[in-house]
Amino acid sequence: MERISADGSPARLLIADDHLIFAETLKAYLENKYPVIGVVADGRALIEAALRLKPDVIIADVAMPVLNGLDAVRRIKVQAPSIRFIFLTMRDEANLAAAALELGPVGFVLKQSAGPELLDAIHHVLHGESYLSRKLRGEDWVATKARAQQFGKELTPRQKDIVQLFGEGRAIKQIADMLSLSEKTVEFHKRHIMEAFKLKNNAELVLFALKQGLISVIPEFPEEGRAAGHRR
Repeated sequence: MERISADGSPARLLIADDHLIFAETLKAYLENKYPVIGVVADGRALIEAALRLKPDVIIADVAMPVLNGLDAVRRIKVQAPSIRFIFLTMRDEANLAAAALELGPVGFVLKQSAGPELLDAIHHVLHGESYLSRKLRGEDWVATKARAQQFGKELTPRQKDIVQLFGEGRAIKQIADMLSLSEKTVEFHKRHIMEAFKLKNNAELVLFALKQGLISVIPEFPEEGRAAGHRR
């Protein structure tokens, strides 16, 4: 068992995935080797749990509701730089992998190859090394930085929040409550984004969210106050 703490204790893991069955199965699998100290279902819950529980490694789905995994990790790293990260995803996209690897020594594992490969990724990140799913290792990583810049370029963190939540089908009032903003401020951000990226209507805004990697598919409109699930 990996031991990295000063007191010799095993690495503590936190799982973030809005697919409950997958998350619980993953938890049961990993607990054969590591203590799993929590499971959360969206990006904002991940930030809160990470700062409260201080795990050694976070295993996060990229496509989560409310706040996607990449942006959640970016925010956690500012306040807890010692935490290590592994991203899980169904998407074998070079641009997405490049954006993840730009965050430092992280793991990027495809869900269909999770299991022993995930354990390899945990081993690598605990030793300060990046890990990339075998299926993506044939890519030309000379262009990594250019690819990373293409993923979600030109959007500020606040704009990403707005685009993702609108892309999930949330109403202006709900978005305002979730982000602690006024409805007028949300409307201002939405209007500015649509003008800046020449989006004509809400359908184009949803497609824009898809292209930016902020949602994985066009979801059903969520009920008020309930996190929207992502189909996979």
